[in-house]
Amino acid sequence: MIVTLPERRNIDLSITAPPSKSYTHRALIAAALAEGKSTIVRPLLADDTKLTAAALQKLGVGIHGDAKSITVAGCEGKLTCPSGTVLDLDNSGTSLRLLAGTALLADHPVTLTGSARMQERPFGPLAETLHGLGGMVVFAKNEGYPPVTIGGHLLGGYATIDGSASSQYASSVLMIAPYAKGPVDLTITGTPASQSYLDITAEVMTDFGAKIKREGYRHFVVSNKERYTGRTYVVEGDYSSASYFFALAAICEGKVTVSGLKPLSVQGDRRFLDALEMMGCRVTYAADRVTVAHEGPLEGITIDMSSAPDTVQTLCMVAAVAKTPTVISGISHLKYKESDRVAITADRLRHLGGKVTTDNDRIVIEPAPLHGGSIDPANDHRTAMSFAVLGLGIGDVTITGADCTTKSFPGFWDTLQQVMP
Repeated sequence: MIVTLPERRNIDLSITAPPSKSYTHRALIAAALAEGKSTIVRPLLADDTKLTAAALQKLGVGIHGDAKSITVAGCEGKLTCPSGTVLDLDNSGTSLRLLAGTALLADHPVTLTGSARMQERPFGPLAETLHGLGGMVVFAKNEGYPPVTIGGHLLGGYATIDGSASSQYASSVLMIAPYAKGPVDLTITGTPASQSYLDITAEVMTDFGAKIKREGYRHFVVSNKERYTGRTYVVEGDYSSASYFFALAAICEGKVTVSGLKPLSVQGDRRFLDALEMMGCRVTYAADRVTVAHEGPLEGITIDMSSAPDTVQTLCMVAAVAKTPTVISGISHLKYKESDRVAITADRLRHLGGKVTTDNDRIVIEPAPLHGGSIDPANDHRTAMSFAVLGLGIGDVTITGADCTTKSFPGFWDTLQQVMP
């Protein structure tokens, strides 16, 4: 799929945010492990979440439904699957990492694998922790990288995990902790990446009945006495997906209102709105909606986005049309995503005339005249969506491989069509 973006100005758009991908993944897993039936209302049905659901079905969980609601028949923490079961999670890092812990609860060893890019994404820290908790972890090709076979038992006890590359390692352990033979006492070492996602994990676990004691983002103790119980769970709107349209208001000098968002959500990508306000946009909140309006020339900012990783590329697009330089830090872990997002963002912006410099943990974007061009997102959904928004700001930008957006936001191009001819 190839999409060419025309230049647009003075847009006025109102949309509803799609459901959260992060919450949908975690709700599916908690519901699968719970006692009794759960109904997940307004789930996100995207490529990644479908992979999680399909994998849980292969592990013996009954799941059926549609975009309105999904019914999950909980297994009470006892997953059943044939010997030799393989879960192909394609390029969904969230699915593979969260389900790696879940595989410890299966009655036979489970192999998790994925795309060529997935097999380049590190897994070692999670493997070490699962092994320490009683798991058997065997790598089929390269030590520390998928494919990986996981078996054994979840004993519980004290454990540490390096969270500097991904918070999903810790989330994987936390989500299965209620089903250990003893309490799980987890310490996270290093500087936790994307720490707000640990808030999401803890919130979903608690909503399904787990008991957690925590000290910030460093220490979690999960009881094995209170386990998940089936319930009706409503998935909140996604600030990551909404960010593209908030950026549209800033870049195309207009106004965008997004409804279906929880004002006090723990989603770290809410920080994107703070960034836009710092740059000169007007941001207003009302009930379940947020409005961003362009108020004049955008000013560059210096900001740490370590807790809002999925909006870093979107912020780079806004920075590219600002009048002064922008410095974004806390981004070193983005090299482990579907692509090396720091490198690919810098490269593609330069292709459109941008002036960009990078180092391990930051990206600097300076004012420069931009022009059209063709952008290959390298099969990374967030790269495609970010550059599509910038494309509407400068015009004559073509996105190749544009259908990769179905990974997290299947309706992205349909929604964007509202401001295109």
